[in-house]
Amino acid sequence: MGSLHHNDELEAVCSALQSITQRLASTTQDVKNDPIIKVVQPSDVPYLQMIGTPGQAHSIDQVLQEAFTAFDHRMRVNHPRFMGFIPSPTSPVAWLGDTVASAFNALGASKLQASGPVVIEKTLIEWLAGRVGFPASAGGICVSGGSMANLMGIVLARDHFVPHGETAKAVAYLSDQTHYSVAKAMRMLGFDKEQIRRLPADENFRLDPAVLAKTIVDDRKAGLVPFLVVGTCGTTNTGAIDPLPEIAEICKREQIWLHVDGAYGASATLSATRHETVSGLKYADSMSWDAHKWLFQTYSCGLLLVKDKSNLVRSFANEGDYLRDGVAIEDEDIPNFWNYSMELTRPASRVMKLWFTLRVIGVERIGEMIDHGFDLAEQAEEELRKLPDWEIVSAAKLGVITFRYAPEGLTEDELESINTGISKSLISSNKAGILTTKVRGKVALRICALSPQLALDDMSDIIREANLLATQNTKVSNGVKN
Repeated sequence: MGSLHHNDELEAVCSALQSITQRLASTTQDVKNDPIIKVVQPSDVPYLQMIGTPGQAHSIDQVLQEAFTAFDHRMRVNHPRFMGFIPSPTSPVAWLGDTVASAFNALGASKLQASGPVVIEKTLIEWLAGRVGFPASAGGICVSGGSMANLMGIVLARDHFVPHGETAKAVAYLSDQTHYSVAKAMRMLGFDKEQIRRLPADENFRLDPAVLAKTIVDDRKAGLVPFLVVGTCGTTNTGAIDPLPEIAEICKREQIWLHVDGAYGASATLSATRHETVSGLKYADSMSWDAHKWLFQTYSCGLLLVKDKSNLVRSFANEGDYLRDGVAIEDEDIPNFWNYSMELTRPASRVMKLWFTLRVIGVERIGEMIDHGFDLAEQAEEELRKLPDWEIVSAAKLGVITFRYAPEGLTEDELESINTGISKSLISSNKAGILTTKVRGKVALRICALSPQLALDDMSDIIREANLLATQNTKVSNGVKN
């Protein structure tokens, strides 16, 4: 039987790549003219279901058009005015790097499978660890994202500090601002909710060292085994950074692992002028870092960094007869990353697109792009403080600010309705993709401004537009809340 590969298929792919290059580029170049958020309407569903069902072969041109139609219904995270969640204003260089890496389809698991990308990954990870302030013993690995990195960090802590047979007594400590992926990972690893201490954050939304220290002492007296503290560098809701030096002192004294969720905030390590903001990262035993957040990468591109990379091998190395050829060429300079991670199947494209971006754009320019996110949020705060009846719920930190329109004399239900309406109006008019959140029970508007394409004057215009919408919807306007 002959080969089932069709040469004309490859030719068609090459032709299609040439023809759609400009069209793909325009998804970034012209995105400011597109709807920030476009959701599938009921009338669209039958068509999408029809094309979503496999059947006979179709031309590449037809299916490309169908793909563009499907992707048209999405939240445009690279829109300069999208500020909801933690956006990923992807660099065009990143998706070019992703495209190139995907074409090679290299499996970044071992020296045997992809020795070139493996060397790049090891080198880049060690460089990033050095920027954080980790010692020469540090290492790490690219993973799918912060959820996986946090889960692996918990495994490292458990294996290091929980004696055999005492898992049921193990206790971990978080703040009430810690990302939900941490508690989710704990449950996946078999820990009960009673083994997770959610401690109240302080007035600045940070883990309180005094409360932490007392809780650990009380738990030890009760015969429990404290093994993990999870600090945060850049909480999702407010951008808060836990007091990591103080927390690290407690962990050192109590012999507890410190994992830091830096999925969002760790990128400030590469900031041109604000890197000292996250200098406490160097105290972590392990940390997560999402390059697909503030390093402008396509999904997915996460990192787990560890102060002592030998801990990765102790927790994740395993054996399989089918891996014997790879094991036979184990090399410290070209490691088998299957011994560093839960994953055996791990695309080399994760690290190669990040390397490609840093190599093309350069660290200095990346740092300036990160700084701009700080500047945008601070510009928003400055404009809000000029206006009556606006309340700063949490001040600008790491490109995040929460605020709300809060004139006197209205109930919380009325304020919730007004601020939710402001968000919906900004989105429907395509002025800005600002979503709502709850901060200590208050519904607030939240800006996470990371786009290098958004000017400071644009941010000022957005705040003025929000104020106009607010005043149009209420006649109450007196007093200033800060």
